Amino acid sequence: MSCPHCNAAVVAFSVPPPLREHAPATESAICTRCLRTEPAVEAGADAAVDGAGADGAAAGAATGSQGTDGSTSPPDFSTVDPAFPSGEAGVALALLCGCLESFALNRASIEALIDHAEREGADVFAFLNRLDASEAAFDLDRRRAALLDLL
Repeated sequence: MSCPHCNAAVVAFSVPPPLREHAPATESAICTRCLRTEPAVEAGADAAVDGAGADGAAAGAATGSQGTDGSTSPPDFSTVDPAFPSGEAGVALALLCGCLESFALNRASIEALIDHAEREGADVFAFLNRLDASEAAFDLDRRRAALLDLL
């Protein structure tokens, strides 16, 4: 249950259908340190099974838990950063963070994820201003400037 790039803890989550084309996998994970997103299986986490990682413990890989009707509760992204909103907005912003490493290659996904997060009630620029990304795989200040130019 760790990032394959930096070995930090991850938060695994199920990606809702409207966001799946922008995700590395239906069950994805975001690193708590470098903010990269990966398929959950590559990080040793399973977002769909029981809300815990492969060993059944929630520590290190917080996820949504599956209800009796098959629905999942939203993951707790606060272990990544308290700036994350809950619900689909949080999932969209987690995926956005994963896309920011390569702005040029992921521009269409970045635009779609920002639009989705805003439709879900998130203030994307306030989120990016509050996000502590000192160890992120991307330069947040440069990405903020690029996003302002884009929008």
